[in-house]
Amino acid sequence: MNLFPIYLALLFLLAALWFAWRYFDLKKRIDQFAGSGRGQNRPPINMNDLEDLSSMVASMQSAFEAECSALNTEKSRLATILEQLTDGVLIADADGRVQFANPAARKLFEVHSPIRHSIAQVVRNHQIIEAWRRCQQTRELQVESVELPARRQFLQLIVIPDEYEGGSLLLAQDLTRVRKLETVRRDFISNVSHELRTPLASLKALTETLQNGALSDPEAGPRFLSRIHTELDALTQMTQELLDLSRIESGQVELVFAPLSPKRLLSDAAERMKAQVERANLTMSAKCADDLPLIRADKSRLEQVLVNLIHNAVKFTKPGGEIFLEAESTVGGVRCAVRDTGVGIPAESLSRIFERFYRVDSSRAGSGTGLGLSISKHIVEAHGGRLWAESEVGRGSAFYFFIPAA
Repeated sequence: MNLFPIYLALLFLLAALWFAWRYFDLKKRIDQFAGSGRGQNRPPINMNDLEDLSSMVASMQSAFEAECSALNTEKSRLATILEQLTDGVLIADADGRVQFANPAARKLFEVHSPIRHSIAQVVRNHQIIEAWRRCQQTRELQVESVELPARRQFLQLIVIPDEYEGGSLLLAQDLTRVRKLETVRRDFISNVSHELRTPLASLKALTETLQNGALSDPEAGPRFLSRIHTELDALTQMTQELLDLSRIESGQVELVFAPLSPKRLLSDAAERMKAQVERANLTMSAKCADDLPLIRADKSRLEQVLVNLIHNAVKFTKPGGEIFLEAESTVGGVRCAVRDTGVGIPAESLSRIFERFYRVDSSRAGSGTGLGLSISKHIVEAHGGRLWAESEVGRGSAFYFFIPAA
């Protein structure tokens, strides 16, 4: 008799009973859970499990709050950096709408509310717009130098693609001051070369003439040697004034401030220049009240300013002319003036006369390095004052400087 089918039937029966029991047990548990949700037949609570769960939630909350605090700190730091950054920063989306602009960008492009406006509306410059379009098309960094003639500005624009949002970041740097400094440097080198070329060429010619036999000539020899001495004096003066100007501009000159009487300042400068004024057949007068307030000044340096101004007046005033020295009280200090009846300065040159080596036209040509006014301007500014000029061609010039009271 084959018992295998019987065993197989019993096995299926036992499996069916087991699954039935598991089904009813699971159904019972589900009913109990549903009843506990309605407040009926609530199962016993395990306090250890609740404490572990509470600790876990508290730990996650603390970690979340710490992360939020760190993010807020980082956001505040980044916002502060962008607010104080001197370079303009614009962030635009894929459609070219500005989403962010720092104060420097608003000032640079002269817009008050750039947010949600297009790049074209904000920058209003075709070169910048084209650079942004190239960046959007190629998704590569673009660098563009732009000149804004109406505002006399030079900008360098860097457009950086945003790989995540599809937009771009525009960084605008104002290079106007850098360009001006480069221009000043080029002009300075050019002017120094020009100023040195003339005396050096003269010295070379004089030396060659002496070598070719003029040295033994009793008349020509001493005359040529005298001219060499004059040219060397001019080179020495230029070198010294260049050194003085460099030291003053770099702040290496230490000024010794002390209370000073404006009347004494004018009288001492006039006494130093008296002989030169008389040789030029000019007259010089000083006008200064006795009760002017004392000024805080380095006497030797401020006297150098007056001597430079009087020297210029002597050079550019025809014989028979007059030079006037004046000092008067004004708000916060004393204003000194050196006026002459000379040839005057053209209006187009008046704003440039304090530049290094700058000379006006041939009608004012004369000896000198062209550095005196620049040195004087820096000395006055080092005293906390300012130096300026007024002039009319054919009627003379007036140089004024203000020095704060002691």
